[in-house]
Amino acid sequence: MNVATIRSPALEGVAHAFLGRRGGVSTGAMAGLNVGLGSDDDPAAVAENRARALAAVLPGGCLVTGYQVHSADVVTIATAPDARPRGDALVTARPGLALGILTADCAPVLFADRAAGVVGAAHAGWKGALAGVTDATVAAMEALGADRTRIVAAIGPCIARASYEVDDAFLRRFADADPENERFFAPARDGHHRFDLEAYVTQRLAAAGVRRVDALGLDTYADDTRFYSYRRATHRGEPQYGRQIAIIGL
Repeated sequence: MNVATIRSPALEGVAHAFLGRRGGVSTGAMAGLNVGLGSDDDPAAVAENRARALAAVLPGGCLVTGYQVHSADVVTIATAPDARPRGDALVTARPGLALGILTADCAPVLFADRAAGVVGAAHAGWKGALAGVTDATVAAMEALGADRTRIVAAIGPCIARASYEVDDAFLRRFADADPENERFFAPARDGHHRFDLEAYVTQRLAAAGVRRVDALGLDTYADDTRFYSYRRATHRGEPQYGRQIAIIGL
């Protein structure tokens, strides 16, 4: 099976793709294109999957992924690092570098300012999104010469509101940050709510001055043949789960 790529019209002309689990060599619970270095998978299979993912997006490029910690930290990449940089977003103006973000329900966000030749990638789980990882990515791109009014962004496959039930304490975190955030929650069973992560990230991008945001509306939880999902694996009692990757490069 060939590696399946999902591309955004907003990023047309920029090497990029959101990838799911199709087209890889991993087997078992992580069958497919698992790229998670921290997963309990055969390292050789993960390495092959990462090579296939890179070849599908930026052949001959150098893949850079971070050590993600659900933060708002951004790392500017000028040369290929020897080790994974600690942070949840990467930006570069260097041709040949492919920035990769790993997810399994969190929102992958890819950014580009074509005129400036600057790209970025952010891992926006609820913690990072609330802390402002997308805002920080836009600022880091501007430090490399981008202009936020020219930046376009695409939000790839992530857990959708229908699949994302949270409790009252979760809602209060967002309401305490901004009472307007309650609009991203819908009623669920008593004491619980359904959170729209994609809509929240879209709003944060718009508030940061990004004029074009393409939200793809793909639910990782709902499609186990196409995507990995941490929450789905947890609900099924599976001890491990795979990670998919989103890549952008110059």
